[in-house]
Order: sequence, then C-alpha cells, then structure tokens
Amino acid sequence: MAAITSTNVANAIVKLVAADALPVLVGNLVMGNLVNRDYEPVLANAGDTVNIPIPPTMVANNILNNGGAVLTQNPPLNNAAIVLNTHAEATFQIPDVVRVLAVPDLLKLYMQPSVAAIAQKIESDLLSLYAGFNTNPVVGTAGTAITEATIDAAETTLFQAMVPPSERKYIVVNAATYSAWRQIPLFEEFQTAGAAGLNALIDGTVGKYKDFYVFRSQFVQQTGTPPAVVTTHNMAFTKDAIGLVIRRLPQPLPGTGAIAEYAELGNFGMRVVMSYQPNTLAQQFTVDVLYGCAVLRNTSGVQVNT
Repeated sequence: MAAITSTNVANAIVKLVAADALPVLVGNLVMGNLVNRDYEPVLANAGDTVNIPIPPTMVANNILNNGGAVLTQNPPLNNAAIVLNTHAEATFQIPDVVRVLAVPDLLKLYMQPSVAAIAQKIESDLLSLYAGFNTNPVVGTAGTAITEATIDAAETTLFQAMVPPSERKYIVVNAATYSAWRQIPLFEEFQTAGAAGLNALIDGTVGKYKDFYVFRSQFVQQTGTPPAVVTTHNMAFTKDAIGLVIRRLPQPLPGTGAIAEYAELGNFGMRVVMSYQPNTLAQQFTVDVLYGCAVLRNTSGVQVNT
C-alpha cells in the first residue's frame, strides 16, 4: 500500500477539482454543445493554427454521354483555418484547502462560478460569428418581433442552400425573441401547434418547430444603441456550420511549485493548475482552456434578425 504523502494529497486535490470542472462547463453551454467540436489531447500554444478539412464538391457524370469513360475529378480538399486565439482562465484561492477536500460541497461553491465564467466566454465567442453567415440572405427585420414567416424563411433558405434534410437544424435566439416565439398565434393553441404548443404553454420550452431545434441564450449578439433600432442577431445553422477547436495547454515547468491535471469530457478539455501563494497563505487554483472558433460552412447558416 502506497504511503500517504503531501505530494499524493496535492495530486488528489487537483484531480478532485478537475473532475468537477468539465460537467459544470458542459452544463452551462448552449452553442458549445451544438457546433462541431474538434478536440485532441495534444499540446498546443496560443496562436497555433488548426486546419479543419472540408469535403470537396463533386459532380455526377453520365458515363453514357462520355463515350463509356469515367470522368476523373480532382477537386482540392479545402481547409478551414481556426486559430487558437483565446486562452480563457478563471482563478480563485482557497485558504483552507484540506477542509474543502473533506467537504466536497464547499469545493463546488468555488468551482462552479469560475467554470461558468469560462462557459460564458465560449458561448459569447461562438455567437459572435453571426457575421460569418454572409452567403445566404438575412431573414427577419431588425427591431421587429419574430414571426412564423421569418422562421419559415430561415428553414427555406437552408433547404435552398442544399443542406441535407438528415442534418439537424438549430436556431439560437435571445430571451425576447424566445418569448415572442411562444406568443405566435398559431403556436399558442394545442389544436394548431399540437404537443409543441402544449409544451410551450406548460413547460415554457419551444422544442422543435418547422424542423428547427430551438434554444435560447443570454449571449446572442446585439448591435445598435437606443433610441436607434437595436438588431438582435439570432442564428440558424447546422452542426458543421461552426467549428470549436480545443487543445491541451502544456504542463507547468517541474519544480515551480505548481501541479496540473487535465479534465476531458465529450470533446472538451480543460487544465486545472494548483499553486501556493505565499502572499495570501492560500492555495490558488486556475481553470483554463485554449480554444478557437470559426465558421466552417458558410452556406449551412443564416442570420435571423429581430
């Protein structure tokens, strides 16, 4: 049986913190759980570029019209370059870390706000990509409540952009748009909206509507300042429209007094670093993540303005 040492205890504390980090992060994400996540447990540094391959476009050849010969196609494999340009961190200190280890609920009081702050940063960055959907025409009118016609136009736009019917379509809106959605006349009554309308009335959730899975986020971007018209940039898209790339951060240098562990779950990865701060006589924890995000398929998304 291995002896209990200060090093073992320190490693156990960091592992405990790391184990609690990822579920909180995933639970606070909306966009992060909908987009294409690319995670590999390889070390990277801020500023590195990751190339995400995009399938090429092919055409069908009628061999009977080509003298019985096949048409050889050599389309280039396109790449979407995503720069790891965001190193988000949240740091907190715990004076009596041994007591926290003995009472795990105290650890959550420190951990949850820190990890939630990182989740909000990721969410905001993903929703800031709305301007990248500039191939398909914008639907909806700035400063105007969402209507059934606007939702229908968004779905039609993605269909005309050749988005496969088998791909799930998502639409993420802000709180005001979500509220207006639940008050669309044909959506309020069971006889016209069926189970979806009933869920909206009882549970407050829209669910699926006109082939969109509907979500709301507090971080949908807005432009304009009152009294001018404020534009809310809601987004309709498929999973492959946006990419979120996450990579491991390096371990601290040996002998520097810092201990790190990685937390990895569902294509998400974070680093948890514990170090001692002599100025405050406390243990300092830093939860951080290195990531970048970008539009992968411009045609698979559309701006829905309200």
